[in-house]
Amino acid sequence: MATADQRTEAHDVWLPIPPDEIEDLPAGLRYLHWDAGLDFPADPERCVFYAVPYMKGAGVSLSPLSRMSRVRVVQTLTAGVDDMLPGLSRMPSGAQLCNARGLHDASTAELALTLILAALRGVPDFVRSQDAGEWRPDVRPALADKSVLIVGYGSIGSAIEDRLTPFECARVARIARTARDTVRGPVHPLSDLSALLPDADVVVLAAPLTEATRGLVGGDFLARMKDGALLVNIARGGIVDTAALLTELRSGRLRAALDVTDPEPLPAGHPLWHAPGVLLTPHVGGPSSAFLPRAKRLLRDQLTLFAAGEPLRNVVATAGGSGRE
Repeated sequence: MATADQRTEAHDVWLPIPPDEIEDLPAGLRYLHWDAGLDFPADPERCVFYAVPYMKGAGVSLSPLSRMSRVRVVQTLTAGVDDMLPGLSRMPSGAQLCNARGLHDASTAELALTLILAALRGVPDFVRSQDAGEWRPDVRPALADKSVLIVGYGSIGSAIEDRLTPFECARVARIARTARDTVRGPVHPLSDLSALLPDADVVVLAAPLTEATRGLVGGDFLARMKDGALLVNIARGGIVDTAALLTELRSGRLRAALDVTDPEPLPAGHPLWHAPGVLLTPHVGGPSSAFLPRAKRLLRDQLTLFAAGEPLRNVVATAGGSGRE
């Protein structure tokens, strides 16, 4: 946390949103706008609070950190911080990395439900038929009476279940890093995954990308999914072994709806583009009309705490400490 002396010496705040568009920012700090432009808005040495440009890539976002020797807070506008974790070694000891937990819950959960319904009801095929001017009625699976498994039950996973509630699912099971109880029922530990996978008609990935989850959805995971099941990924592409998924898609045994991929962006000519049974969206879970007002509120709230010397929310790692918290 910044001391009074540190704020006197350096008090610049870099924001990816123009400061005059954020109401009620606390006094005593100098607010500068930088959204990944070619030139920095000021000397990075004077920056004490760095709000990372949104969806501009790790290379750009990390570029000023080695010169931010007085930065106390690095605030992302994403729930996942995997792109920024390499920057911990460039941050001064004690500086905090904060994520945007809660910011994308509504928008990402909406997209998750959209992908589930569109994939199950065959919307992509109907769009292709419309483009061809062909009337092709068909009977498709409903979400009603299906069993859904949510892998990664944080705020986004919980928001997804909120939106599943009216759809008469037969069962919703929940997986997280550690077990706990909720008002909706138990959250199972990751060690229960193998036992729960065979019963799920829809598997939704909402977990952060960590060393524990990278490549989690590999050949063994996919082989335990039931025939005809749908894999939905609104988390991070690196959680899924793309080659293993392609094998299952080509066999016709599984289907997938993916908002994130590995690699990403998906290059032209990649086999995922034309794999059977896959629906792709270009990492648009967060970007929506719901983003900007929530991003402004998050930045204002965090800066108010920072200016008052109060503990920040959503601290996920501390430089020079034990890493992830």
